[in-house]
Amino acid sequence: MKRWIHPLAAILVAACLLPAWAGAQQEQENKVTIAAGTTVETTLTTLLTSKTSEEGDPFSAEIVEPIFSGGEQVIPGGSTLEGHVAFVKPPGRVKGKGEMRLVADRILTQDGIEFPLSAGLENAHGAPGTKVTGQEGTLQGPGKSAKDAAKEAGIGAGVGAGVGAIADGGTGALYGLGAGAITGIIHSIVKRHKDLVLPQGTDLTFVISRAVTGRKAAAQKELVISQ
Repeated sequence: MKRWIHPLAAILVAACLLPAWAGAQQEQENKVTIAAGTTVETTLTTLLTSKTSEEGDPFSAEIVEPIFSGGEQVIPGGSTLEGHVAFVKPPGRVKGKGEMRLVADRILTQDGIEFPLSAGLENAHGAPGTKVTGQEGTLQGPGKSAKDAAKEAGIGAGVGAGVGAIADGGTGALYGLGAGAITGIIHSIVKRHKDLVLPQGTDLTFVISRAVTGRKAAAQKELVISQ
């Protein structure tokens, strides 16, 4: 036996379901995906150094170029990239270089739209003597070897041995040296304490490693990318 449904009831059911369907459809249309491999150009707004920064410290950077996906702008310039210091190592007393690794956590637009982020650091410009090395994007400071420090101070191989002795915790190599030579060693050691410094305004380029999905900004306008 077929059950008869009053036309008015069918209309009421449809009227109840339509807003939910329309809302789901609109939510789907508002979603956008940023592909892996997309670059994110930023300017650091937090001072970071291998001397003062610690693992877990937050940092922020301003996105200076809009990000596009499918021919439209999805993240406008002026948005904020937020992250944290995942690893930091100060330079050694005589040998070694300061190192730091930054992890990008999310992008926050000026409209309050959040994009969780997985991205690695590719380049850094504006931090003297600093370079990015390795697949994980480790920042490396401008440290010098003990040999280079000795040469820079204008002293001979014997003083270079003294620098090496100090690096190993010994002081015997200092005996028999003149006051000028000892001063040169101290100058070398002080000069060698070059921490990695990322001043505010350092340009950082991140590359998205996994596709990111989020909502479009409310005031976003479609922009066609010219071929």
